Amino acid sequence: MKNRICNILGIEKPVIQGPMVWLTDAKLAAAVSNAGGLGSLGPNAGQTSVTRDPGETAERMRAEIRKVRELTDKPFSVNVLPMSNGVDVFTPPMLKVIFEEKVPVVTYVGDVKKELFDEIKSRGIKIVYRSLNPSPAEAAFAEECGADIVVATGFDEGGTLPNMTLGTFSIVPLIVDAVKSVPVMAAGGIYDRRSFNAALALGAEGVYCGTAFLMSEESRMAANVKEAVLKANAKDLLLFRTIPAYYRSLPGALANKLVEMDRAGATNEELGKAMGGFANLRKGMLEGDMENGYVSVGHAISFIHEIKPAAQIIADMTRDWGRLA
Repeated sequence: MKNRICNILGIEKPVIQGPMVWLTDAKLAAAVSNAGGLGSLGPNAGQTSVTRDPGETAERMRAEIRKVRELTDKPFSVNVLPMSNGVDVFTPPMLKVIFEEKVPVVTYVGDVKKELFDEIKSRGIKIVYRSLNPSPAEAAFAEECGADIVVATGFDEGGTLPNMTLGTFSIVPLIVDAVKSVPVMAAGGIYDRRSFNAALALGAEGVYCGTAFLMSEESRMAANVKEAVLKANAKDLLLFRTIPAYYRSLPGALANKLVEMDRAGATNEELGKAMGGFANLRKGMLEGDMENGYVSVGHAISFIHEIKPAAQIIADMTRDWGRLA
């Protein structure tokens, strides 16, 4: 059963695996793409060490793109995460690699920059646009600038949370009603057939998932973190303010400290500094140090009771899709 998202991306099932910074690699992206969805590579896909050199970052991505192509002949995407302020030194070399490697899809996360949209579109690349702070006005602007698909992300997600505390099933119909001609995907708290079906009932034409695929067999997230997530549910997650707005984490020394700082009235800037950015995400989720790092997952953990192959996650999620489409 085809729909607009499948037609645009050249995939079989309207499911995208989110890029998730450090936590993706060729193995996971290829597994999702081979299962009929769209696998994605995040900015540090497949890496274990930090580099702040834009050229090296881009060349590392080139190597990971080529690994994906060794594992699948299906479409996949690469994340573009342009800086909102200052000189963006990482995006130009990353786009150069994306263009040279003829990547078919870009998952563009952040503020809309029309000049970047134009550059990407001029190469025949599809743009899946996800705002960090989704709003009807920004969705309409992204559509006007050439986005092929717009993602509506709710507060149920893991990672960098929106500044508006609207749940996924509140933001999805707002975004669906705001755009005229492009399909919308739902993101945040989606894992099983129930949440997938609910997203479609509200007007989304597919889903964009992070936590669901972190808990796959192919995911590079540390085994002890996967086990901790299996034992937890959404009620166990700690919420705290930070830069730019909010984050949540499973409990641990760092996460507990951040909650205490928040309650004591620390500023978002102070909390952001103490949080340690993506370096401590890597420490917590990739290296498995849940005390000195943080583990940011979404509300979908309430539905996750076993580690399954990515293909099985997609099959279970879309079990009713032919009937609903």
